[in-house]
Amino acid sequence: MGATRKRVLTGDRPTGRLHLGHYVGSLQNRLSLQDEYECFFIIADLHTLTTRPEKAHISEVGENIRDLMLDYLAVGIDPDRSVIFLQSGIPETYELNLIFEMLVTVPRLERVPSLREMSKTASLESMPLGLLGYPVLQAADILLPRATLVPVGKDNEAHVEVTREIARRFNRLYGEVFPVPDALIGEVPSLVGTDGKSQMSKSRNNTIDLADDPDTVRTKVLGMFTDPVRVHADIPGRVEGNPVFIYHDAFNPNLEQVVELKERYREGKVGDVEVKRHLVEALNVFLGPIRERRENFMRTPSLVEDILITGTERMRDEARETMSLVREAMGMYRLPE
Repeated sequence: MGATRKRVLTGDRPTGRLHLGHYVGSLQNRLSLQDEYECFFIIADLHTLTTRPEKAHISEVGENIRDLMLDYLAVGIDPDRSVIFLQSGIPETYELNLIFEMLVTVPRLERVPSLREMSKTASLESMPLGLLGYPVLQAADILLPRATLVPVGKDNEAHVEVTREIARRFNRLYGEVFPVPDALIGEVPSLVGTDGKSQMSKSRNNTIDLADDPDTVRTKVLGMFTDPVRVHADIPGRVEGNPVFIYHDAFNPNLEQVVELKERYREGKVGDVEVKRHLVEALNVFLGPIRERRENFMRTPSLVEDILITGTERMRDEARETMSLVREAMGMYRLPE
């Protein structure tokens, strides 16, 4: 990777397998950016502590990290072109997070809309300090490699704005050290879940996972929410907002088929089962190569671990360099060696 290229930072918390919502919200952007940018992909295990600090949950993180690595490699993230690293393996993250905490106010963080939703989803009675500071820790993640672009889902756009404000404030106080990164939202900013009630989310059990086998995909699609008013196939149906057609638009490359199905659906000339059957076929064609690559990597677990170790070591080099620039800019006292 050339040193002059601009940098990308994005990633995921290791809370389980990735799903189609992750793909349209961020993963497909990451794949297209690997040649143009120097990409850093973070497995954000420290962020899991903000809503799930119990020991029982922490004990699951190791397996989730392995699943996340497999998903990354299976969709096509290339460790020869990109850096995949573990957040907790970068001690400088804690240091920069502390410094950034001094540059942002509590009222500003309380205005981040997703934090209260995260607290509610986790059934927390009140918001922990760590969850309130979630966007600050994200800022440390983004700015340690001095990233200029952050591919995220729509729900994390406000977090990137906090990073932008922190970078500007640091630069104004101490000198130009950090770029002010931009957010890149996926072409399908969020994907509705199979229940049709909210965006796809593991906590709502309405996902189609990237690792799902063909039979599981079929079962989930056939059970999908469609048009609640349409009780018979000969009743004209609503295409707009219909989850099955949202998925067709996102994953079915046969545009003529999609247009025809929409026309017939609006006219009451096609049943939900046929529309869903075509979606099952399209999704399994899309997921087939991903499943195959995942199975290949599962056969060589030591290779997957080595990729993560190598990426984390590479990120540590970047983090040390950044913190040297930070301390010099701030004029922080250093004990003689």
